[in-house]
Amino acid sequence: MYFCTSQQNKANLKVYRNLDDFIGVKKPIVTVGTFDGVHIGHQKIITRLEEIAKQKGGESVLLTFFPHPRMVIFPENNNLKLINTLDEKIKLLESFGLDHLIILPFDKSFSRITPTEYIRDFLVSSIKVNTLVIGYDHRFGRNRQGSLELLNELAPVYGFEVEEISAQEIDEIKVSSTKIRNAILDGAIDIASDYLKHPFSIKGTVIKGNQIGRTLGYPTANISVAEQYKIIPKNGVYAIQGIIDGTVYDGMLNIGNRPTVTKDTNETIEAYFFELNKDIYDKEIEILFIKKLRDEKKHASIEDLKLQLEKDEAATKAILHV
Repeated sequence: MYFCTSQQNKANLKVYRNLDDFIGVKKPIVTVGTFDGVHIGHQKIITRLEEIAKQKGGESVLLTFFPHPRMVIFPENNNLKLINTLDEKIKLLESFGLDHLIILPFDKSFSRITPTEYIRDFLVSSIKVNTLVIGYDHRFGRNRQGSLELLNELAPVYGFEVEEISAQEIDEIKVSSTKIRNAILDGAIDIASDYLKHPFSIKGTVIKGNQIGRTLGYPTANISVAEQYKIIPKNGVYAIQGIIDGTVYDGMLNIGNRPTVTKDTNETIEAYFFELNKDIYDKEIEILFIKKLRDEKKHASIEDLKLQLEKDEAATKAILHV
């Protein structure tokens, strides 16, 4: 079995969606960013944040935004898909032992705040930052005019410290959320998972399909993902694991429009599990993508499709050591 769990929680993460509720925090040691994917580069920043919080006797605070700023600033560009839904990001951040997570609503008015106003009104007045842990290339404020230089200039004025994560430290890990999104869209799931340090996953609800899989001897669970901004891997067949009611099931999954059995062009996400013999309609399911097996293709006949599915099953079981 391939399934791996995330880190154990070291603390109970407190989540704030209203800055007025963020009060009485001892020496806030703060970092800021979108943290889509919470990949190995992000994990390096979080580790550093927690080290400094421990050294200074403070509490770690991660400030993030929702929706993603690019979705607000460039609303005409609907191509941006995110590695994590907001709930997925919260769950991931919980596993790293952070003390506090602030989720600021990002809208047009917030995007127009000047860098100085952002530092004064949010970081200092509202959060009461003690130390800001930030990458050398961090940009913020209206038109991304704010920079590390401005933070260093205003830090002594407002009474906080800046801890820079240098170019060398960040560039040691040549990974970004954009690289991971591109890998997922290319079907390079194993590469994406290496960058994330955990299997890329999607969550959805099992819905009724047209039950074509049953006629092939491969009854599938059709999965509906509610969040339209969630990135979906490239069409094809994947070795996966599914988590339903806390139980892990090995299986394989197809993303596409099933050209051999239907002329319907609507894309579906359908999973077949090897050892699942119960009704799971309307259940929430999490799919962990392990490896792409092949592209989706149209077969000459139903018999050819069945033979291919048998090969896919054998390949998947080899990958998952079933």
